[in-house]
Amino acid sequence: MIILFDLDGTLIDSTEAILESFSVAFKTFNSPVPDEDVIKAEIGHPLDVMFETLGVEASHVDAHVQAYKMHYRKISCAKTVLLPDAREAVKLASKHAKLGVVTTKTAKYSIELLEHMDLMKYFDVLVGREDVEHPKPHPEPILKALFKLQTDKSKYWMIGDTPMDILAAQAANIDCVAVTCGYADEALLLTYTDNVSKTALEAVKFITLL
Repeated sequence: MIILFDLDGTLIDSTEAILESFSVAFKTFNSPVPDEDVIKAEIGHPLDVMFETLGVEASHVDAHVQAYKMHYRKISCAKTVLLPDAREAVKLASKHAKLGVVTTKTAKYSIELLEHMDLMKYFDVLVGREDVEHPKPHPEPILKALFKLQTDKSKYWMIGDTPMDILAAQAANIDCVAVTCGYADEALLLTYTDNVSKTALEAVKFITLL
């Protein structure tokens, strides 16, 4: 079996670091900072898409992304926490499956975060934004992770907290479980899949009992 995890909202809560880094990026260019709820609604999308959605002109997006990343890297480890039962979820999953992370975050920073949390050792692969041309909801990140995890096992699962995770899994033709501990509510997730759990641990228990 292979179990792939999303990161933000599924295993970790880096909301504080994300909001602070967006604030710094907008202030760097003397632009008004969007409301926090507006920013949070976009979490899960790649940074360039988020900035454009938040009103930054296309020609200025790259500069905003770089300002964000410069600040985020300084604070991410200190201002990111594991979600409840996330460590237990990863440990349990590792006893039953090969594990991977599929995220729209930068892979380099994601690996640093997971190493800081002493969780990277459980994962055989991590696919981040710079590793693919098309991020979720495109299936490319999932398919790339599965290719790197080459196995003859026939059960593949994706656990994530947004419709993008579910859509990517469906497009890659693998099963998925949505979790409500992140950035999308249960009612929205249920419009995409019947498999909805409260936490990653609950999702892993569901998968391993099948």
